[in-house]
Amino acid sequence: MADLSIEFAGIKAPNPFWLASAPPTDKQYNVERAFEAGWGGVVWKTLGEDPAPVNVSSRYSAMYGPNGDVIGFNNIELITDRPLEVNLREIEDTKRNWPDRALIVSLMVPCEEESWKRIVKLVEQTGADGLELNFGCPHGMPERGMGAAVGQVPEYVEMVTRWCKQYCSMPVMVKMTPNVTDVRFPARAAFRGGADAVSLINTLNSITGLDLDRMVARPIVGSQSTHGGMCGPAVKPIALNMLAEIARDPETHGKLLCGIGGVSTWRGAAEFISLGATSVQVCTAAMLHGFRIVEGMKDGLSRWMDEKGFARIEDFRGMAVANTTDWKYLDMNYKVIASIDQDKCINCGRCHIACEDTSHQAIDKQLLADGTNLYTVKDEECVGCNLCEITCPVDDCITMVAQDTGLPYMNWTQDPRNPFRE
Repeated sequence: MADLSIEFAGIKAPNPFWLASAPPTDKQYNVERAFEAGWGGVVWKTLGEDPAPVNVSSRYSAMYGPNGDVIGFNNIELITDRPLEVNLREIEDTKRNWPDRALIVSLMVPCEEESWKRIVKLVEQTGADGLELNFGCPHGMPERGMGAAVGQVPEYVEMVTRWCKQYCSMPVMVKMTPNVTDVRFPARAAFRGGADAVSLINTLNSITGLDLDRMVARPIVGSQSTHGGMCGPAVKPIALNMLAEIARDPETHGKLLCGIGGVSTWRGAAEFISLGATSVQVCTAAMLHGFRIVEGMKDGLSRWMDEKGFARIEDFRGMAVANTTDWKYLDMNYKVIASIDQDKCINCGRCHIACEDTSHQAIDKQLLADGTNLYTVKDEECVGCNLCEITCPVDDCITMVAQDTGLPYMNWTQDPRNPFRE
C-alpha cells in the first residue's frame, strides 16, 4: 500500500487527513476520539483571551441538494467558549497521549503585539506542534477587530505573523479568508511575515436560506439572524481555485500549503494535493457523518495512489499546478465534439433539450418506427461546450472527442485579431 505519511513544516503525521479548527476539535474528548479513528492530525478549535466569548443559539443552517444531502453548511459559532486554561491543559494532555499525531493550535486575539506574545508563549509550553493564525472567521469576531478583519488587510497579516514568529519557535501557519478580491495578496503578506505555511480557505460569508413564514434567515436567534460562514462541498470549487492561485503565483510558488474546503472523500483530498497542498483539513463531512469517515478516505487515497504508481504523497503533490493557467494562454485551435454511445443511451432526451433550448442546436432528434427517439450529434454544429455530457445521467454515454484541426497551437496573446497580442 502507498505511504500516506507526510512531513509538514517539520511536523510529521501518519496521513494528510487533519480535522479543521471547528466544533469537532474543541476539547480533548473529541480530539482523542478522532485520533482513535485514524485522523493524522487536528487543528484545535481557535483559542482566544479570557473571558471567552458567549455563543448564541441556534448556530447552524444548511443548503440541501435535490436528494436531501447537505451540500453547504453555514455556522455563526464563534471561537472556543471554554476557558483558556482548560484548553491549554487538555492540549498538553492530548499531545502527551498521542505523540505521533499532528496537533496544531488555532489562535485569535486582538491585533496587539502583547496579546499575541502572551498567547503564543502559553501555547508553546503545551508541547503542541504548531500554530494556525485564524485570520479568516467571517462573523462575530471581525466586529471585534479580529478574524477576517485582519485577514482582509495584507499589512495586518504580515505584521501579526511576524510577531508570532518572533515570540515562538513553533511552525506558524496562516489561515486565509476567502472573503477577499484576490487571495494572493494576503498570502504573499503571510510569507513576507515569515509564515511557514498558509491554509485555505476559511468559510465564506453566506446566508443559506430563509424561513419565509417568519421572514428571517437561518439560523434563527430569537427573531433575528446574521450572515455566517459557509463550508462543505459547495465551497470546494472556490477553495481549489484559491489554492491554485497561490500555488502558481511566482511570489508564493513552492510554498507550503494546507487545503481546506469541502473535502469529504479521498478524491477531494487528491485534488487539493495535486494543486499543491501537503495536508488537507476536514470539518463538515466529519460533523455530518462522524470521525470514522477517515477510514474510507485513507483506503481510497491509498488504492488510487497504488493504481497510479505513486508511492508517497510527494510523488503527485502539485502535479496539476503547471497545467493550470490563465485563459489567455489556452489553445484556441483545440477542438472537441460530443459523441453519443448509442448502446448506453437511455433515450431520455436531456442532452437534446439542453442543447436545443440553451446552446447550439447540435443534437438531432429522430423518431423511430418503434416510437422511441434517436439522438445524434451534428458534428458541424457542435462547439464542444460539454453541456450535453454534463446533463447526461449515464456515465460515459456522452464523451468529448478531440478533433484533428490541422492548425497549430495559438492562444489569445498570439491571435492576429487581438490588438493587444504579445
